[in-house]
Amino acid sequence: MRLSVFTILASLLLALSARADTTIAPHAILIDGTTGTVLLEKEADTPLPPASMSKLMTVLMVFERLKAGVLSMDQTFPVSHKAWKMGGSKTFVRVNRRVSVADLLRGVIVQSGNDASIVIAEGISGSEEAFAEAMTARARELGLSSASLMNATGWPHPQHVISARDLARLAQIIVTEFPEHYEMFAEREFEFNKIKQRNRNPLLGRVPGADGLKTGHTNASGYGLTASAERDGRRLYLVMNGLKNSRARARESERLIEWGFREFAAYPLVKKGETVESAAVWLGSVDHVPLVPDHDVVLSLKRQARSGLKASVRWTGPVVAPVKEGQQLAVLRLEAPGIQPVEHPLYAGTDVERMGFFGRIFERMRAMIFGFDPAA
Repeated sequence: MRLSVFTILASLLLALSARADTTIAPHAILIDGTTGTVLLEKEADTPLPPASMSKLMTVLMVFERLKAGVLSMDQTFPVSHKAWKMGGSKTFVRVNRRVSVADLLRGVIVQSGNDASIVIAEGISGSEEAFAEAMTARARELGLSSASLMNATGWPHPQHVISARDLARLAQIIVTEFPEHYEMFAEREFEFNKIKQRNRNPLLGRVPGADGLKTGHTNASGYGLTASAERDGRRLYLVMNGLKNSRARARESERLIEWGFREFAAYPLVKKGETVESAAVWLGSVDHVPLVPDHDVVLSLKRQARSGLKASVRWTGPVVAPVKEGQQLAVLRLEAPGIQPVEHPLYAGTDVERMGFFGRIFERMRAMIFGFDPAA
């Protein structure tokens, strides 16, 4: 393993940022979606009952089918007796009636309707049980490895769990992949069957830039929130769970979102295509190949930062020719106090042809005679 270590922007010191005890929430994670930097986390990988926050997966299943053209907003689903009699939060759908996908989505997103969630599940998969199996399978395909979803509503079940980190990933998928539908999460109220209900998200209209996503509460889970806010092109994702009451949820979520925007900023480090390091090439027409990122590398750091940010480039070397431009060869690893290490792939910045036959013979003889180790 060849290791090259260098310091980027020595003027940026990341003082200790978020510690686990900086929130009263038993489980929490705050992520800068622009850079992927975790600003705060506390027991974020523990699978927990998510309550209605798991309805985000129910909504995603619909969004994917809308995007694929399998469903349309004006398509209707029938309301079963099971859906109609479901307890908890309700959209107040009527048994044996048909409800449009558009109304059902708002019933789930704005009103957190358990009845609307079951109508969706039965309409897509035939039964809530089959839908829950499909939800879990799709969650695993998306990399949400902690997800075990037993129903479409978040109704208490000992095996119905997902971690705060995976809820944050799920929220990011919804925001980035379905912008045409995400705006529903910012709707403040929705009226169905002459019953108007307000969105339970405590950040809407209170925190600038807040535009989603979903609250949750059961006796087993406590009070939780999966939230997102965007300011000046920078988006944060927050997940909290296990708070004691709705007031604590509202106050703590507002405090953490404001803290994230106030204390951290996104700093550009390397531009797309800029040479970060050069890797040695064995038996190539040239000795080295530039290593470049395929996107701008940006890192979220505390605004009071001064120095100490370090980066390392790791690759297995030397690289054996031929090399194709765009071939992934290395990883750029960024480290700083108080944040998790962040890694970005690096690619060959140019083609490197293989050395001619006699040149290769000469290089191998030189290695044998002088004890040259191409991996050194």
